[in-house]
Amino acid sequence: MSSVTPDQPSRPVDVGPDARPSGRAGAGRRVPAARAGEPPRRRAPLAVAAGVAAGWAAITSCLPVVVVLWLFQLSEDAASLLGAVRAGLAGWLLGHGVPLATGAGPVALAPLALTALAFWRLTRAGVHTSRAIGARGSRSVPRAVIAAGAVGIAYAVLGALAALAVGTGGPGVSPVRAGVTLGVFGGLAALVGAARTTGVAGLLAARAPAPLRDALRTGLVAGLLLLAAGGGAAGLAVATGGGDAADMIGAYRTGVAGQAGITLVSLAYAPNATVWSASYLLGPGFAVGTDTAVRTSEVSVAALPAVPLLAGLPRGPVDGLGAGLLAVPVLAGMAAGCLLARRLVRLATEERSTLRWAGLLGPAALAGPVAGLLLGAAAAASAGPLGGGRLAEIGPVGWQVAAVAAAVIGVGALLGAATTKVLARPAAR
Repeated sequence: MSSVTPDQPSRPVDVGPDARPSGRAGAGRRVPAARAGEPPRRRAPLAVAAGVAAGWAAITSCLPVVVVLWLFQLSEDAASLLGAVRAGLAGWLLGHGVPLATGAGPVALAPLALTALAFWRLTRAGVHTSRAIGARGSRSVPRAVIAAGAVGIAYAVLGALAALAVGTGGPGVSPVRAGVTLGVFGGLAALVGAARTTGVAGLLAARAPAPLRDALRTGLVAGLLLLAAGGGAAGLAVATGGGDAADMIGAYRTGVAGQAGITLVSLAYAPNATVWSASYLLGPGFAVGTDTAVRTSEVSVAALPAVPLLAGLPRGPVDGLGAGLLAVPVLAGMAAGCLLARRLVRLATEERSTLRWAGLLGPAALAGPVAGLLLGAAAAASAGPLGGGRLAEIGPVGWQVAAVAAAVIGVGALLGAATTKVLARPAAR
């Protein structure tokens, strides 16, 4: 290379597309350009990534159950690590919908708070597994399915092992039933996380027809609004009967640790009460035992177990101002329909186009079945037996909730969407 002195005239230098400024030569050496020739970073094997992710999801969702049941044992001066772990595994399986065979009959009333925690942790397992195998942003459906399937298989193995551990000295659990249930549950939950990480979810959303996307969004909003109303009504009812709830907790005579455990168990079943309250507002209501019914038009119950969560049950049919509760599902549908119409009117205004009635009322009508499926699935998941005899039927009937929700919310969404369009500015129509 020829050197250039200050006395020599400067000459033009050809600048290619890969050339770098001479003044930044030192900075250029810091750029890891040499790594371009290195082999790509090694990815974790699929089995290892899925096993670690599924195991961590199982630990973080099972540990709270072990702590709660250990508090129960501590109150009875019978606390043991092995007993708490075995009982915690039984409760963990119950949270996934695996029934337990006890001397009092089958127990299959899943605490939905634990179910939601396990589902969230498994979605994160799907995210981590997808990243570990290098599928992040690949928009590959097969890779997303492979990652989710690997997590589901690992979770199924853990469920079968947990069932074997529980069956050695606790309630009877079928390892095959536990493995299949947790495998399906884990695979579906992990698929949600894997689809988002790989970009498949965004790809499917972009390819879906706009009316379908609007219907899904509106139905989801309506369903969540009704569940929020149900949660508020359930919380208000329990707060109103707070004295009875406190007496029930105190009647256990288990000390501070045991009462804390009872309170935590009640919180684990709080989402169940939210769904039951939403079913009550819709009309089908729910049962708290065989041949019982809790509806706005009828309350027929027998002797109830001393559970603080049941302290807020209504005493009789609604009347007077309480009849206004019947309008809550329709109002939830109207609010969702109003939001749909406002968004479509705004888009039409920005695009200087005309919002046609078919383009508005079609998604509003489809929002009813979407909300019905959501609420029906939630109702079915929140119900189950709590032993034999009169506690063999607890919770709402899923198909009844789905049918009524689809009709009521569909009508409300149509009313809300049509009213909003009529009241919109004439230029936006």
